[in-house]
Amino acid sequence: MSLNSWGMYPRIQSKNYAIEDLNKLDECIAYGNGRSYGDSALNDNIVYMKPYDFFKSFDEKSGVLDVQAGVLLSEILESFVPRGWFLKVTPGTKLITIGGAIASDVHGKNHHTEGCFSECTLEFNIKLENGEIKNVKKGDELFLTTCGGMGLTGIILDAKIQLKKIKSQYINQTTIKTKNLRDTFDAFERYKDEPYSVAWIDCLAKDEEIGKCLLMVGDFDDFGDLDYKQKSKLNIPFNFPSFALNKLSVKAFNWLYYKKAPNGVSKQRVGIDAFFYPLDSIRNWNRIYGKGGFTQYQFILPLENSYEGLQEILGLISNSGKGSFLAVLKLYGKKNDNYLSFPIEGYSLALDFKIEDGLFELLDILDKVVVKYGGRIYLTKDVRVSKEIFEVGYEDIEKFREYRKANKMDKKFNSLQSKRVQI
Repeated sequence: MSLNSWGMYPRIQSKNYAIEDLNKLDECIAYGNGRSYGDSALNDNIVYMKPYDFFKSFDEKSGVLDVQAGVLLSEILESFVPRGWFLKVTPGTKLITIGGAIASDVHGKNHHTEGCFSECTLEFNIKLENGEIKNVKKGDELFLTTCGGMGLTGIILDAKIQLKKIKSQYINQTTIKTKNLRDTFDAFERYKDEPYSVAWIDCLAKDEEIGKCLLMVGDFDDFGDLDYKQKSKLNIPFNFPSFALNKLSVKAFNWLYYKKAPNGVSKQRVGIDAFFYPLDSIRNWNRIYGKGGFTQYQFILPLENSYEGLQEILGLISNSGKGSFLAVLKLYGKKNDNYLSFPIEGYSLALDFKIEDGLFELLDILDKVVVKYGGRIYLTKDVRVSKEIFEVGYEDIEKFREYRKANKMDKKFNSLQSKRVQI
C-alpha cells in the first residue's frame, strides 16, 4: 500500500500488519491516524493501530480513563465533554491516537501550567520486541524512554489517562494584538498566569514589525452548557496547484488575519474546537500545499535566549520570502525527565512550509541558528533534520540509544526518521 504522513512527504510503499503479527516481523513501526507531519511513523512494515479503539473503563469520581491505544482524542471529547470532562493536555489537533500522543509526548497551549501528555498518563501497557506485554508506570525507565520515544520502544496497547473536570464547553478568550517581538514577549509575560496561551505570528513582517502577533489566552468558563458536538467540516477536495501558495498569497493571508483583530485587547467567548482545534474544522487542509507536500519546522529555544534567537530566525525567514501562514508561537514551562520529550523552558515557533526548491537549504541555515542559541528540533514534526543537528539539542540521547540497544528494541522498532537521525 502507498503510505505517507500528514505532510504528504515522503510517500512510500509499505505493508500493513496487526499487533498479532509482531513476532513474524523483522522491523516495524506503529502507525496511528497518520497525523505525524514527518517520517516518524513510516517504514516498510507498519503495525496499524486505528482498529484498537475500545474504551475499557472510566472512573466517574477520579476522572481516570482506560482506553486502547487506537482511540482518537476526538472520540474522547465526543464521549466525555457532555459529561463534564476534558483532556488535561491536548495538542492542536484532536485527530491523533492515544498511542501517538504518548509516543510524541505531545503538549498544548498549557505546557507552562500542565506540562506534556506524560503528566496526565498514569500507566500503559506496551508490547516489547520479544512479544512480552509489560505494564509501565511513572518513574519506570521504560516510561521515560517511551514518552517522547517516537514509537521506538514497542507497541503501546492501552493507557490510563487523567481527565480534568470542566463546567462549560466555552472558553473565555482574550486576544492581544502586538506590534513587534518585544511587545509580544511583554504580552506573554503579562498573561503568563492564564492556563492557556498561544500566539499566531506574522513571519513575513519586516524591520520594526518583526514578531508582531495575535496572542490568544484564556480558560474554561464556569457557566454554560456541555452540549459539545463536532461540527461538519469544510473539505479541500483536491490538491491545490503548487503555485497557489506563494509569497504573495501568504503575505495577503497574514495581512488579513492580523487586520481582523481590533487593536489592543479584546474579549471573546469561543467553543472548544475554535480555541483548541481551529484547523480540524477543515478536512484535508494539507492539500492546500499541493501534491509536493509540506513540512512543519518546529524548534524551541531556552528562555534566556528566546528573544534574541527568534529575532534572528524571523529575520532570516522574512528575508527568504518563504513565509508560513501557520506560524505558532508558544511559551513553555520546565522540561520533564523523559529522554526525548521536546519541550524545555522557553519559546517554540512552529511554521508550515510548502516543500519546494531551496526550502531545505533555508531550514539547514535555521538549524544552525537554533543550535547556536541552545535550542532543539521537534521530531514529531520533522522530516529532514540531520543526526548531527538533532542530537546537539537532546542531552539524554545516549541514554535513549543505550536503552534501546540493551533491550534489542533497535532490531525491531525502526522508522525512516530513526534511521536518519540514528536513534
